[in-house]
Amino acid sequence: MVMRGGSSKGLFFLADDLPSGAERDEILMQVMGTPDARQIDGMGGAHPLTSKVAIVEPCTHGSADVDYLFLQLGVREAFVTDRQNCGNLLAGIGPFAVERRLLRPENGIVGVRVHMLNTDGIAKATFEVKEGKPVYDGTTAISGVPGTAAAIRIEFEGIFGGSTGSLLPTGNVVDDVLGVPATLIDNGMPVVVMEADDLGISGYESCDELESHTSLRERLEKIRLEAGPMMNLGDVAKTTIPKLTMVAPPAHDGDLCTRTFIPHRCHQAIGVLGAVSVATAALMPGSPASGVLREGRDSDVVTLEHPSGTFDALVSITIDEAGEPSVERSGIVRTARKLMDGLVYPRRY
Repeated sequence: MVMRGGSSKGLFFLADDLPSGAERDEILMQVMGTPDARQIDGMGGAHPLTSKVAIVEPCTHGSADVDYLFLQLGVREAFVTDRQNCGNLLAGIGPFAVERRLLRPENGIVGVRVHMLNTDGIAKATFEVKEGKPVYDGTTAISGVPGTAAAIRIEFEGIFGGSTGSLLPTGNVVDDVLGVPATLIDNGMPVVVMEADDLGISGYESCDELESHTSLRERLEKIRLEAGPMMNLGDVAKTTIPKLTMVAPPAHDGDLCTRTFIPHRCHQAIGVLGAVSVATAALMPGSPASGVLREGRDSDVVTLEHPSGTFDALVSITIDEAGEPSVERSGIVRTARKLMDGLVYPRRY
């Protein structure tokens, strides 16, 4: 099944319909058309945001309803990695599970607990079911997606440190990474958060402008490679994490402005879990993100501006007497839609 989840798009499979290990990865690359800049011989959309796969099966333990494994595929490069999660495709997991009859809920508002295998976290997705099918039509708009659709509310449980071991893997709110002050944070997605001004940009540039800024991209990659071991991720040269977000004061009505590399292309919006991590960093006194946060805000909702609009992340944190931050609550609102259901043919089948 092809589904849009949030501002991404991917191929959704039942685990039983795929082989395992290297054979699975080879089939998925053939299906996606990887490696090729256009992915012309497959289902990929020539961008990391549309070269994604979700694999779903009944949960193997009692803490959730379904297990969800996210796989990021390369576009030009031949790789399949499970070293990150995807909060956008997460929005489609509950509806997909209902579509495939892994769950048979009654009509009305239902809650589906999803075990995110990549990071061992739990998310509860709440959405409407009518006559045994998910309701996709609705009035909720999200930036980066035309039109409106039904709201899918997602609350996260214990997602901090899922990839790195802790919310702040270095133990610091601010670290010096190759001369740039940065917050190395993992509240669902490992992200290096830096002030745009410290990298010689305004933070309001378009993605095309940033992607054509060769010296900036080279510097960002050096920072990413340096930050990887600092975040307990080891050598990240061949991985897609950590992400890199540059922040600036809000340009419009948001709380701060963001530009994110994921890690080598500029995100047209901002990833769901990346947004949660950046919003969490913004609430930590002394961080680069807190320094550009809109003054006078008094809400748990942090509105992040990005190249195609805004993203609202619900984050509550507390700071103990020793100055250590901890996450009390994280949540988002997304939408999803079934685009196609049928058979897909790898190059060799």
